[in-house]
Amino acid sequence: MYWLGIDIGTGGSRALLVDDKGALKAACTAAHEDMKMERPLWAEQRPENWWDAAQEAIRGVLKQAGAKGKDVKAIGLSGQMHGLVLLDAANQVVRPALIWCDQRSQPQVDAINQAIGKANVVAHTANPMLTGFTLPKLLWVRDNEPQNFERVKKFLLPKDYIRFMLTGEHVTEVSDASGTGLLDVVTRRWSREMVERLKLDGGLLPGLKESVEVTGAVTAAAAAATGLKEGTPVVGGAGDQAASGIGNGIVGPGVASCTLGTSGVVFAYLDRPQYDPQGRVHTFCHAVPGKWHVMGVTQGAGLSLQWFRNQLAPGAEYDALTAEAATSPALSHGLLWLPYLMGERTPHLDSIARGAWIGLTAKHSRADMLRAMLEGVSYSMKDCLRILENMNVEISTVRASGGGARSTFWRQMLADILGVSIATLENKEGSAYGAALLAMAGSGAFASIEEACANTVREADSMVPYPYTSAAYQRGYEVYSVLYPTLKPIYGLIHQLA
Repeated sequence: MYWLGIDIGTGGSRALLVDDKGALKAACTAAHEDMKMERPLWAEQRPENWWDAAQEAIRGVLKQAGAKGKDVKAIGLSGQMHGLVLLDAANQVVRPALIWCDQRSQPQVDAINQAIGKANVVAHTANPMLTGFTLPKLLWVRDNEPQNFERVKKFLLPKDYIRFMLTGEHVTEVSDASGTGLLDVVTRRWSREMVERLKLDGGLLPGLKESVEVTGAVTAAAAAATGLKEGTPVVGGAGDQAASGIGNGIVGPGVASCTLGTSGVVFAYLDRPQYDPQGRVHTFCHAVPGKWHVMGVTQGAGLSLQWFRNQLAPGAEYDALTAEAATSPALSHGLLWLPYLMGERTPHLDSIARGAWIGLTAKHSRADMLRAMLEGVSYSMKDCLRILENMNVEISTVRASGGGARSTFWRQMLADILGVSIATLENKEGSAYGAALLAMAGSGAFASIEEACANTVREADSMVPYPYTSAAYQRGYEVYSVLYPTLKPIYGLIHQLA
């Protein structure tokens, strides 16, 4: 018997199967189309393409495992957060989804804050309103595409569109809903105050469940499309970061995770809601029922390296690029990288911040540019970790995950810059694995998600900071820390030129 985890990422959909011990048996990824960026800081994807990729990944993983649909006991879902999927009365997609890194909705953020008040927004949702969240995107469509908005009968988040295609149900769960700007995170319910004050139709909101609850079952049509068995239960699952937190075993105090995916996230467990007074990190519902998590997010982590490859080194392998970066010394001969390719969340909350190499000279090589890029992303992770530490969140070790964490070189750099030990796990799957564990807990294979993690998540190795290199990076971080405030007045001028 197997359990299926599906993760709808930015670059692709991944499906994996685990056995009754939580051991990984097979995995398959199907690529997505590149995000469409009609203007600077805009980002869209077609939900229909996610479903095409999900079908391919599901069929692929069943084939790899030599399994049939009847062998899958339950399914868990994970996916990129904050994306806006709009469905009409016939459940057809109204327009491409505005995804997590789309920054066009600052006027809507301002309007929300003016209508409700910044303090009241935090009181109702436990977070400040941000352009990345789903609500401002919804209002952008209402304000700028009224003909499209009139057709809308339901909005869903990316993974929940796949849930709909699998089950026919319009449902989300609390961890992903926390990033919409419409959830009362403390009570784990939709915020009636936010809906009513903004004159929204409450019928637009999907149903709401906990992450381990069953939300529906695979339909006959979905079974025919994927090879799954009709009637297979689908649990709530989680937004990608909460699912990754489960996959990394972050279900109790003391251990945090650092995920180097397209975005970068530092994630820690909370047994009660706790806030940064400046709103620089997110306080969301955890996939663990009755628990919460706090996370700092940088928009352009792996995205920085992806951009470099796509624009400056077409066809290059990521391993080759990190190996080239390793030929440059620490501090990259005085070159620094600001990873603000899609604005920035933690710690700046600035939708028009821009990326940059600072300190470039004729001496600098491509290797220096690459190393500076990895260092800049790691500095941004340090920004996140420092805020969590200042909130007195208990953190004794950090577990690295995501595509960037597969690089031994980058993990050691991260240990040196963060100044903490960086552990990796025997299973490095992250979000899709967390979704599979949620399916196991939700279908009774384990009594709880904590029990599931205790029995399946194990550390493989750990890297400690090198004192000399760590001291050098502290000097580099001090310079990095003054670059944003120095450049902030210029970003507005640049934005007017775009």
